[in-house]
Amino acid sequence: MQPDDRHLSEQMSKQIKRLKSARKAGVLGLLVTGGTVGLLLTVPLILGAYLGRWLDEQSPGYSVRWTVNLILLGLAVGIYNVYRFLKEHGQ
Repeated sequence: MQPDDRHLSEQMSKQIKRLKSARKAGVLGLLVTGGTVGLLLTVPLILGAYLGRWLDEQSPGYSVRWTVNLILLGLAVGIYNVYRFLKEHGQ
């Protein structure tokens, strides 16, 4: 076998194992994955909102600058977390 053939064969066997394990997971596996994705997305978002609100309260006058910016940053971090999780787990 050539190196390219060996690499292709290894990748195919990995994908077959992944498909077999996905069938075994069933509904419970989907619930766990969905819950994990939900937490990975919402936790940075909520932390950004609370930290931004606290920073806005520290400054005089009414401002939502920190809150909005940190919510957007939390959303970006959450989306990146979900992307990495799904990429790693082959969904």
